[in-house]
Amino acid sequence: MKYLNANKVLSKDLISLIQKYYQGGCLYIPKENYRRAKRRTDYKIELEKRNKHIYLRHLEGKANEELGSIYHLAESSIRRILLKERAEHQKMEGIIKEILKSWGIENGQLLQIYSSAWETDHSYIIKVYDNKEQLERNIKTTTILLNHNIPVAEILPTLTGEKFVSCQNKYFLVSKKLRGSNLSDLKDEKTAWNMGCAIAQLHKAFTECEKEIAFWDNSLLREMKGWVQESLKKNEWQTVDKEQYLKAVRLLEETYDSLPKQLIHRDVHFGNFLFHEGELSGYIDFDLSQRNIRIFDICYFLTGLLAEETKEPLTKTDWMKNVKAVIAGYESISMLSEEEKEAVPYVMECIEIFFAAYFLEIQDTKCANDANKIFQFVQACEKEIQDAIKS
Repeated sequence: MKYLNANKVLSKDLISLIQKYYQGGCLYIPKENYRRAKRRTDYKIELEKRNKHIYLRHLEGKANEELGSIYHLAESSIRRILLKERAEHQKMEGIIKEILKSWGIENGQLLQIYSSAWETDHSYIIKVYDNKEQLERNIKTTTILLNHNIPVAEILPTLTGEKFVSCQNKYFLVSKKLRGSNLSDLKDEKTAWNMGCAIAQLHKAFTECEKEIAFWDNSLLREMKGWVQESLKKNEWQTVDKEQYLKAVRLLEETYDSLPKQLIHRDVHFGNFLFHEGELSGYIDFDLSQRNIRIFDICYFLTGLLAEETKEPLTKTDWMKNVKAVIAGYESISMLSEEEKEAVPYVMECIEIFFAAYFLEIQDTKCANDANKIFQFVQACEKEIQDAIKS
């Protein structure tokens, strides 16, 4: 082992501090533990993700007190986090204010409403995209739906007639703001019924869209047996049990071919459906729209309710009432087949396994574990879900 003179590697202040405890001899300083250092790095990443999640919930309207309760933090800590996140997003606001000159609306008050969306002058929504192809697909979908009198946000062209503007490898789209707001009462069965109706109405409109434009044809089953399985293998099945995964996929596969496929929204939650005076006033965000099994949208919405972070999460009884109400609302417009009703819990399970695998891919272990908990819950309630749907 090589010994060094402390004067060559340490500052005078640090040497003086060490001399208060030990001097005149050889002192061994061990190497930093790699695993401990890695845990600190992982912890920092998790904190950054948590802070961005807190900021997003803040933008959705949650008060500091409620955020503190959800994340077990003091209100002062919540305020510090929000200040830091807000500073980062102000950089993007500067870019947006500049590009809004292309539309001639740069003088309005700018308000961030989502991680990638801003509102200006209470009249327009600016959305930021990283992917040009995704943006163009959204534009085409919106145009077709408008032609069929479906309430979606009308895209505002620039002063020179362009549909979007690119700047610093990002793409900016401006649309007219729809009236209405998001329903959010998780325990209101009428709200759940309205959402079921809204999903069915959109599905009917989507069948017309498919006649005019080709959409990405996807398969939940194919994804489950492909990258999802590979991701869980890579994780050595530590998050999702292998046998439970195999059971869920087998149950889905047994009925998959009989399930109707069509264009779906693929991101159904309260934030993407607007209501005014109790009536549907508009749909937003078709970035993920694709052909898939149609009950995916219903199952995605219902499992999403279980993932909502609120002071008073849904009880099992409350959630079962929502399951029944959403299905009833959907069937008031479009009937589900018996095979679809039977497959609902299996689709729900695969969606949560899908999300567990996705979060593992981006190294978000907390969200992966949360998705697995919902999967376990649904798997334990299969018969009750089917009974609620069929009753």
